[in-house]
Amino acid sequence: MLRICVFAGSNDGDRDSYLISAHELGAEIARRGHGLVYGGASCGLMGACADAALAGGAEVVGVLPRALTTREIAHTGLTELRIVGSLHERKAVMSALSDAVVALPGGCGTMDELFEAITWGQLGLHEKPIGLLDVDGYFGPLFAFLQHMSAEGFVRPALRLVHARTARELLDRLLQAPPATVSPPGPHPRP
Repeated sequence: MLRICVFAGSNDGDRDSYLISAHELGAEIARRGHGLVYGGASCGLMGACADAALAGGAEVVGVLPRALTTREIAHTGLTELRIVGSLHERKAVMSALSDAVVALPGGCGTMDELFEAITWGQLGLHEKPIGLLDVDGYFGPLFAFLQHMSAEGFVRPALRLVHARTARELLDRLLQAPPATVSPPGPHPRP
């Protein structure tokens, strides 16, 4: 069984499509017989994804820092809830437990988790494929900024992020994708 790490907002967002897509992702993970690793909250897109995966019979492991157990409202119905000491430990545990990474729409915390996973991949600390569920074009500005970073010589052109607009398409692509980077770490070559 593969475990998919999902980074997602602890809020619902302002569009119904965000919650719908989080639910569809959780259901699709379960339908395929995969497990879900996520931030451990019962609220927002995190909770919607976890609830759908649980309803489909998936193993769901939440990882939540002790300080956020009331703020993000710990999910009490999970297969396993790991309480950790810090956000840094949360990301490390989530990475250690997963085989692939997916980001749903979210705020700064979601972007922090996503960029750490990307950075770890670029540094060769993991070889997990990374995907973005691009609900209603949410990640369009991020893709444009990553292209800008590459054009300016700060991100290797080999950075590969899988993206799709539906959960089914994203998981199809993600599980056939190479790791997020194929370049060795080091200075970006000049033309």
